[in-house]
Amino acid sequence: MSDGTAVGRAARQPLVAGIAAALALLTLVAVAVLWLTSDRSEGTTDTGTPKDTSAEAGFARDMSVHHQQAVEMSFIVRDRTGDDEVRRLAFDIASTQATQSGMLQGWLDMWGLDKTSEDPPMTWMKNGMDGMEGMDHGSMKGMDGGGTYKPHDGSLMPGMATNTQLDALRKAKGKAAEVLYLKLMTAHHKGGVEMAKGAVELVKDPTEKHLATTMVQGQQSEIQLMADMLKARGASS
Repeated sequence: MSDGTAVGRAARQPLVAGIAAALALLTLVAVAVLWLTSDRSEGTTDTGTPKDTSAEAGFARDMSVHHQQAVEMSFIVRDRTGDDEVRRLAFDIASTQATQSGMLQGWLDMWGLDKTSEDPPMTWMKNGMDGMEGMDHGSMKGMDGGGTYKPHDGSLMPGMATNTQLDALRKAKGKAAEVLYLKLMTAHHKGGVEMAKGAVELVKDPTEKHLATTMVQGQQSEIQLMADMLKARGASS
């Protein structure tokens, strides 16, 4: 790897984190109003605040990490192609997911909870399923911390790209970069949709549940759009 590539990667990482942090600050007041005016009679402590091991906290942490990689991939492809359609999609995804990540981290701040946990990713889904025996959890199979997915090469959760794949995206140019980005983001969205569906089932906080629902709807729509874009480029997901 050249010194220039290493410097570029190092420069982008704080930029991605900075965007999420800035958006968290900008949205905190609005998030607080929505959260405080919502009915939260279940899944919380006696003071109405989600616990550290709750589905609310676990989803906020894991989806923030998941989203941050989508933002990173979108910044990468922006610099690897001049195609307006792909660059516009990348901008939309980066903007949406950075904003949502900011909201999720803002909630953790407001609840007085750490933004990270020593538990493996997706533990909140396993805990939630263990407490809901007898129910159909088809949307969450293989998604919990004790399930079949094994973190590897930087891919911490289902759908996340590996470090090797991210390096390949950084090296690709033009149509090759567009196709690789669309394929990686399609897989990323599919993993995100399944996690968000798990949150819809397990999260009790109505505001966070609503956000998870909008994630499912928005990312499913983008999955179809990316399938069409791949077909137009002679590729498939």
